[in-house]
Amino acid sequence: MSRPIDDVKNWMNMFRWIVKLIRDECQIDEARLTRAAALETDIGLSAEEIEEVIGTIAESFTMRFPDGTLDEVLKLEELCMLASWIKGYYKGPEFISAEFEARCRSVNPAMAA
Repeated sequence: MSRPIDDVKNWMNMFRWIVKLIRDECQIDEARLTRAAALETDIGLSAEEIEEVIGTIAESFTMRFPDGTLDEVLKLEELCMLASWIKGYYKGPEFISAEFEARCRSVNPAMAA
């Protein structure tokens, strides 16, 4: 389900947008949604819920996350940085592997090389 993205202009706006998405869609207390929070262990999201969040981000921002995203992204901040990078709001995240970077670029042709 797509959500409005008009206010998202940089990675900080993206982080806030993702926090609101998780808060609203997964009924997670916003106090638990800190940058360093692990999606599964600290926030308590199931793999299915994380997939739904990623799907909503992808649909809302017209981007694609490659297979294996959950192997690369463990924390809320990492999800935000990855989404921001794919959308062009952030430099390449240091935590992703070169192979995963190539997969992101291959499924998102609009990304600058």
